[in-house]
Amino acid sequence: MTRSIPGYTYDDPALAPSPVAPHQLDELLASVLWSDDDRAALRRAGAVLGPQTEAILDVWYGFVGSTPHLVATFSGADGQPDPAYLDSVRARFGRWITDLCERDFDATWLAYQHEIARRHAPEGKNRTDGHDSTSSHVPLAHLIALIVPITITIRDFLAADDASPAEVEARYQAWFKAVTVSVALWSRAYRPDLW
Repeated sequence: MTRSIPGYTYDDPALAPSPVAPHQLDELLASVLWSDDDRAALRRAGAVLGPQTEAILDVWYGFVGSTPHLVATFSGADGQPDPAYLDSVRARFGRWITDLCERDFDATWLAYQHEIARRHAPEGKNRTDGHDSTSSHVPLAHLIALIVPITITIRDFLAADDASPAEVEARYQAWFKAVTVSVALWSRAYRPDLW
């Protein structure tokens, strides 16, 4: 059972459906060379990553917190990062790890990807938590660039169960592809006319 996470609305029936059609998702998956083997490897990755979620978030938040232009998106009117905002986003970010690995890429998953996108873009930034940030959005360029640290920092966590190098690589490749598809989906909220 999932503990209550403020602002986490994955299964909320009121969540707006994604404007991304199933065939568009299929095209994205084809573009990243997604396969049934990747789906299976990502599920296995989830089993290893789930128990390490807080440690993974410590690494990611350490990076974001030490990078001024990234942590600025969490700053309040005083220009300082808002700890309450960071904490609420952290809980949802942790749940995203599990959802990415364990959920089917179906209409419900697409709808939540659209919601995540909306929360990063000017349309919805700061609204979920009622935060008064000086940042009206997460710059799309930085969202895309974060694929790199979110991917390269995960390998050691994927190897925590002493899996073979081939198995760790399969998990790693599946993670990289899934993260890339997620960010591609999130980009739609910034320029739907070009999507």
